[in-house]
Amino acid sequence: MKFVAKSRPGIAGAALLGVIAMLGVLPAARADQACPGGKVKYYRNPMGTPDTSPVPKKDSMNMDYLPVCEDADGDGPGTVTVSLDKVQRLGVRSEEVGERQLSRTVRAFATLQFDERRQFVVAPKFSGWIEKLYVNATGDVVTVGEKLFDVYSPELNVLQQQWRLAGRSADATDKLRYLAYPETALEKLRQGDPPSRTVTIPSPVAGTVVDKIAIEGMRFQPGETLFRIVDTSVMWVLAEVYEQDLGYVKVGDIAKVTVNAWPAQPVDGKVAFIYPTIGKDSRTARLRIEVANSDGRLRADMAATVEITTPLDGSRLAVPESAVIDSGRRQVVLVERGEGRYEPRPVKLGAHVPGWVQVLDGVKAGERVVTQATFLIDAESNIRAALAAFGHAESKGDGK
Repeated sequence: MKFVAKSRPGIAGAALLGVIAMLGVLPAARADQACPGGKVKYYRNPMGTPDTSPVPKKDSMNMDYLPVCEDADGDGPGTVTVSLDKVQRLGVRSEEVGERQLSRTVRAFATLQFDERRQFVVAPKFSGWIEKLYVNATGDVVTVGEKLFDVYSPELNVLQQQWRLAGRSADATDKLRYLAYPETALEKLRQGDPPSRTVTIPSPVAGTVVDKIAIEGMRFQPGETLFRIVDTSVMWVLAEVYEQDLGYVKVGDIAKVTVNAWPAQPVDGKVAFIYPTIGKDSRTARLRIEVANSDGRLRADMAATVEITTPLDGSRLAVPESAVIDSGRRQVVLVERGEGRYEPRPVKLGAHVPGWVQVLDGVKAGERVVTQATFLIDAESNIRAALAAFGHAESKGDGK
């Protein structure tokens, strides 16, 4: 014996019917409200099959056939009709598609580093002993010409004596300068002062001592680094930008840098260089942003975030971000066709900016797209396909 269950669609069918009822798909008795002047061309099967009827009717699941208006011939596949009172109750909102000036904001994580061009080492070109140390702690701030240490160097003592015996000749002067003999000490020799046993070595630059190898009493060899001094008035911000965002960044762009230590006090910098390689694993490109650090609060290896906002060239056709239904494989907008009719339209998207999405293909300027309640309307369109599959499964499930 066969049992036919078509008159009772079951729990799943009831749920689908309930969603369609909530969406307000028009029954045949209310067709006149969907078509201006009551001009109904025909009625179509609500499950999407090609069956049509010239008069209102119901299908095997007791669902009303849907009216197709005479002016709806241009509607695309999947167009749905929602009653006007439901449109108001669902809060459906739409906005006109148009050309806009778009700006793209690129965000990236970053770290702060010293400016490589503002780092200096003190490495004498002669050997000697440090007899007195004036700058004796890492982190000390020095100015140009400030005393670093006094050195006793037999090599310098011999050259000083030769300079006097040679009658202050140019050759003797050059030998002292080749060894970076301080100009202040050379000027004292010119004024007639006797050669000094020790020579005071001044700082060649202003900055902060970040490395101090020098220890009072130690002996050093030519070229040995005794101090590393960094001018921290300008810092580098090294930002990691994703490969897909690289096309929106260029040298000269203004960047807002926010360090974790002072999140409420961002500083402005400028993109100075884009490194020529991409990380193989991270797929990011490195940007170098230069920021001023006159108060010295920014320090190397601090963590920061960077925002770079750049305007896109020319005006672009765009829709509100909320208008796009993105399933991962397809992107769709709902085009308003008037009188409660909505057409799902596949679109090809371009740049994403805050609040807006560029549309490369699928809609034209002047058309209106749904920006609110898009999911509910799109669900009705998809439910028809689900109902068709459900009905097919019900038929296979008839028992004996």
